[in-house]
Amino acid sequence: MNVFLSYILLGLSLAAPIGPINAAQIDRGIRNGFMHAWLVGVGAVLADGVYMLIVYIGVVNFLETEFMQTFLWLFGFFVLTYTGIEAIINAGKIHLAEHRGGEPLTKSFLTGFLMSISNPLTILFWLGIYGSVLAKTAATYDTSQLVLYSSAIFIGLLLWDITMAGVASSFRKFLTSRLLVVISLFSGISMIGFGVYFGVQAFQTLFG
Repeated sequence: MNVFLSYILLGLSLAAPIGPINAAQIDRGIRNGFMHAWLVGVGAVLADGVYMLIVYIGVVNFLETEFMQTFLWLFGFFVLTYTGIEAIINAGKIHLAEHRGGEPLTKSFLTGFLMSISNPLTILFWLGIYGSVLAKTAATYDTSQLVLYSSAIFIGLLLWDITMAGVASSFRKFLTSRLLVVISLFSGISMIGFGVYFGVQAFQTLFG
């Protein structure tokens, strides 16, 4: 049980660093409420699951090719920059009395999924973190326990997702309209910043 809880804590610690997903959750939460912020996180967790599976079955060499790395950096640049610009454009439309859920829930889910699946740092992260966890766990436990502990990591990721969605959607209750706009602008600028970083990485991979 202690080992299971330690893997849940690992999942929490993997999700906690502030990045583009958390910025997108904050933006969706203050604009559209809990469900939209939560689904951004669910989309991101699903993308994490895809990479965990890739690491598990060992399809790593393909992702390490220069072509795939460049493609993923550029895709990440496009997704993050687009999402950031959209957040900035919509920032001025935020009002405390605004009706929530104006955009479809599927859009929030796809935003989280695309932002995470197109992030090369996610790949490197899961190759490094989950790859080492996999090697250690596989050497010590059988396959059923491996699946159990991988599920514990997912539980940790989802717990953080629910926490972030709750915090983001609660911002609307306590903050003024002007401050909500500032937070949304900051979230958008943050996402664009990450996008520009990805673009620079793509350029360096191509011409470095």
